[in-house]
Amino acid sequence: MEQQAHNLLEAVVHNSRPRLVAFLASRTGDLAAAEDAFSEAIASALQVWPMGGTPANPEAWLLTVARRKLIDAIRGQRELASSEELEELAGSMSAGTENGFSDHRLALLFACAHPAIDPAVRAPLMLQAVLGLEADQIAAAFLISPAAMAQRLVRAKTKIRDARIPFRVPERRELPERLDAVLNAIYACYGEGWNEVSDPARAELASEAIFLGRLIMELIPQEPEAWGLLALMLYAEARRPARRSACGVFVPLMEQDSTLWNEQMITEAEAALMRAKDAGNVGRFQLEAAIQSAHIEGVRRGSVDWNAVVTLYDALVQLTRSPVAEINRAMAFAELEGPEAGLYALDWVKADKRVESYQPYWAVRSHLLARAGKYSEARDAYQLAIALESDSAVRNYLQKACDALPG
Repeated sequence: MEQQAHNLLEAVVHNSRPRLVAFLASRTGDLAAAEDAFSEAIASALQVWPMGGTPANPEAWLLTVARRKLIDAIRGQRELASSEELEELAGSMSAGTENGFSDHRLALLFACAHPAIDPAVRAPLMLQAVLGLEADQIAAAFLISPAAMAQRLVRAKTKIRDARIPFRVPERRELPERLDAVLNAIYACYGEGWNEVSDPARAELASEAIFLGRLIMELIPQEPEAWGLLALMLYAEARRPARRSACGVFVPLMEQDSTLWNEQMITEAEAALMRAKDAGNVGRFQLEAAIQSAHIEGVRRGSVDWNAVVTLYDALVQLTRSPVAEINRAMAFAELEGPEAGLYALDWVKADKRVESYQPYWAVRSHLLARAGKYSEARDAYQLAIALESDSAVRNYLQKACDALPG
């Protein structure tokens, strides 16, 4: 019974924690306190469930206990709080329903993007508070150390509490200054789910990101970047079944069996991209989605239009100044002008210290060095890429390429 209770608790926490924390935080305005209360509820479940049996509604049980813990904490912190204030708070937290949790998460996303929050930490804060990622996962996505990321997150939560930042979906006039951070967080969440394809629990993050992307699109259908983000995620998700062979071997895009792709998702992605294009104001996600579209069409035709892809990357680099975009552009440029030209383009990124521990940089560099016949340098780059890669299937793919180098 104990193992069964632990397994159930783990599943409920994995599926429900972000939604329940968002609900609690939306009632109190204190994100850190909501996270602490939910952690205490988990600790209580670990003690009670193995002995007394699992509740009929585990999620409701956790929410009830967390709500009590949170009210007790507030009562202890606010010595002058009136009984009426505490009763009002208790009533507010009892009024939530399952149907409302998605709205609370959306409100928390936009609260984390408040102008009072440091722009550099808005998207990371959303990833932890709303989507449940750990600080080390978030740090890897933003190319900084886990310790630095953890400090930023603590400061941001304190700012939310002290500045009494409201947990609500902003009015239309407030959306532009917050939308970019929300879209970036959703896409970073998708990236975590995409990168961890060997872990079903991580893959669920991709579905969660697509769900939130749809919510944003419904909230602000006039925003082209919302459509662009949805298109980008759907293009990528459509290719998931072809990323591994039947025996789990990593398959790069240009070698994938396109008959395994999800055609319904691709059709929906194309429609979303066209909707974004018709709305004007081209942005990052529209450009990235257009690049995905060009690659997909290229695999189907057997030949990618690299001129078009490089042109799209030129626009993306100009818009974002992102080292990730520049790395991908260098790879595309090599297809157009040869490996030496690609390496020259890649050298422009080398000065950015963040790429020293960024696996895709070394993977691209090793590939271009090998194509250029610089086998010794390629071998060193491959070893770095392999050491930085967490996915065993990708590591095996890179190791096989490294072993195949002459000499």
